[in-house]
Amino acid sequence: MKYVTSLVTSVALAGIAFATSVSASTLEEVQNRGELRCGVSGGVPGFSAPNDAGKMVGIDAAVCDAVAAAVLGDASKVTYIPLNAKERFTALSSGEIDVLSRNTTHTLTREASLGLNFTYYNYIDGQGFMVMKDAGISSALELDGASICVQAGTTTELNMADYFRNNNMDYTPVGYETSTQTREGFEGGACDVLTSDKSQLAALSTEMADPSSILILPETISKEPLGPVVAQGDDQWMDIVAFTLYALINAEELGVTSANIDDLVANPGNPSVGRLVGAEGDTGEKLGLAADWSYQVIKQVGNYGEIYEATVEPIGIPRAGSVNDLWTRGGILYAPPIR
Repeated sequence: MKYVTSLVTSVALAGIAFATSVSASTLEEVQNRGELRCGVSGGVPGFSAPNDAGKMVGIDAAVCDAVAAAVLGDASKVTYIPLNAKERFTALSSGEIDVLSRNTTHTLTREASLGLNFTYYNYIDGQGFMVMKDAGISSALELDGASICVQAGTTTELNMADYFRNNNMDYTPVGYETSTQTREGFEGGACDVLTSDKSQLAALSTEMADPSSILILPETISKEPLGPVVAQGDDQWMDIVAFTLYALINAEELGVTSANIDDLVANPGNPSVGRLVGAEGDTGEKLGLAADWSYQVIKQVGNYGEIYEATVEPIGIPRAGSVNDLWTRGGILYAPPIR
């Protein structure tokens, strides 16, 4: 495992590189290289940030690990490439990265005009606002005239503009390139309010000198379905990334964990589990992968619930009863069967 600073290629070369990558198989390129190049934020706890040992961890980083396990049989064969919001799409279309797993919102404009395909969602979010408790503000409707720190080049800027216009309020945006800079600007007094996805607000609050001094306001002003993205033109690669996510969700639904999967390979109990753990069927062959692709994903990375518990819950976002729970428990996570 390693992660590197992004070296985004020029826009002039991006089209050439993209055309070349589409003509080849992304799967073959990754397997020949022996590593997956995965674009991440690299600075959002719970999603992708280095831990004390220097390993990139979080629910987005786990998607990278899972794809590497599926494709290479080894979840550690990942190079994480930290990207800011402005760099991320160029890095993907230019071929600098194989997949983007960076808390990125699925929108019509992005999919229809940037040459990208969103696969599925590993976290479903919504935008909110964070203030200092001593400001005495309890609702976003009290923010008329506020200065607001925001990460530039994101849907956050557009949602904020819509919200203030719809409620006949004024505001002054204070833009930054990274989430860390945005948090530092807010904490340093450059603005009255910080806006971002609510999960990021929770993550950023853990990095503040006094997390107890802040308040996340109750309003959620947008829909933010977040998930991994691939370049258009390689349907096989899109299927691989999507079904890797589906395998994580199906595993939790079927009760398959990293701890019990070896027992279930020997005695799956029902055909759905048997296909998921690689004991029967030919799903690997259909995707162009090894027969044990989904076994490797779950054994090495865990199921979706295991990942969430290890990454997002520690930053203070419980899952039970939320949209990110399984459909069988009142959430909206629902994956097509592995068959």
